[in-house]
Amino acid sequence: MDRKREAGIPKKKGSSILKKALAIDNSRCTGCRNCELACSVEHTQTFNPRRSRIQVLKKEKRDIIMPVVCLQCENPLCQEACPTGAIHRNEEEILTVNPNSCIGCGNCVNACIYGGIAIDPITLKAIKCDLCGGNPACVEACEYDAISVVTLDGDGLRERAQGVGDLAKKYGLVREEA
Repeated sequence: MDRKREAGIPKKKGSSILKKALAIDNSRCTGCRNCELACSVEHTQTFNPRRSRIQVLKKEKRDIIMPVVCLQCENPLCQEACPTGAIHRNEEEILTVNPNSCIGCGNCVNACIYGGIAIDPITLKAIKCDLCGGNPACVEACEYDAISVVTLDGDGLRERAQGVGDLAKKYGLVREEA
């Protein structure tokens, strides 16, 4: 399967739109951080990983490399926590932040249990992955095909769950039963 999937947001039959998100194959990620730089350049025209919408957490002594990005949650806690309504789904069903409405309070950052949203250190506004309008710069920059765009249907959700399961297994994390 081609890991660098086609750009664009295809529509389901009828009028609804398939939701998309980034999926990361942690077994392929080397921690090179090219994704962070590509994202930073795409969104801010600067090489500043702190302004990236994807973050690579590393603890090299323990061999931990964990890319973190917005999962485009079905019921986003960040959106619920935003007091100004700055976080919304756009016409492609991608969660985005309206910088004109964001007051930088950080409620969204505190609400996101996955670490998928941050405050830009320059603008002091919330930033999160917006899939670059359908052609994510991080996917193109990843030389190891560790990042792909998945459709949040059955296959995409299984692929994302597999990735989370692999990480939990690798790092000895235990899942709580509901």
